[in-house]
Amino acid sequence: MDSLLFIVLLTAVTGVGGLGLGGLLATLFRRESPKTTSLLLSFTAGLMLCIVSFDMIPEAMEAIETLYVAPLCLVLGFGVTFLLNCWIDKSVHHEDDHHPHQCACGHHDLHTAGIVLAAAVALHNMPVGMAIGTTVAASGISYASVLAAVTIALHNIPEGMSISIPLLHDGSKAVSAVAVAALSGVPTILGALIGYYVGVQTPMALAVALSIAGGAMLYVVFFELLPEAYRQWRSPWAILFTVVGFALGVLLIFSHGHTH
Repeated sequence: MDSLLFIVLLTAVTGVGGLGLGGLLATLFRRESPKTTSLLLSFTAGLMLCIVSFDMIPEAMEAIETLYVAPLCLVLGFGVTFLLNCWIDKSVHHEDDHHPHQCACGHHDLHTAGIVLAAAVALHNMPVGMAIGTTVAASGISYASVLAAVTIALHNIPEGMSISIPLLHDGSKAVSAVAVAALSGVPTILGALIGYYVGVQTPMALAVALSIAGGAMLYVVFFELLPEAYRQWRSPWAILFTVVGFALGVLLIFSHGHTH
């Protein structure tokens, strides 16, 4: 299969499909289970952290001989994603300041909350999608690239639920709520294509792209997944599931001979 077609199909299934699945689950249950959400987020965080540590960064370090490029670009990717999310948060609060008279529990606010969250998810899915594209550039159509994509899909499921639930409570039709959640995953495809095109140029470009994408994933782990997991359910089980996700990632990566 052609690599570009593989990337489009893979990111459509895991990016758009993962968010759409989360939206569909929201229509079935109409509310999130805090414990289940916490465990899923914790497990995904551990798995994602393992992929960055034992797959993406070692691949970037092997691509070039210069030792400092990968660590610096890792921090750069983290910083850029951090600034992007700060800008999103500032924009959301700016919109709230323009509508101080609206009741926080009103239907209009629920609808707005769902749409704003969908836009935020769409924006931050682009750098996350780079992880899939750069992995394909490094490893081709392989088990490693599928594992990275599946991890992102798991991360997208609770986000899809978070988008759809306010829309459903606002009175939106189930089809519309699921569609909004799914469409917010489209930038994942664009991010993956950018990551792939950059990664196939030169070994230096591959190392930079892998490291920046790895930094973006670390931001998701430490600033989104783990804090939200702890907010949903403050339990040692959440920590255990992070370790289980990390351990499973080690098993999956090294059992298929994907060593560096």
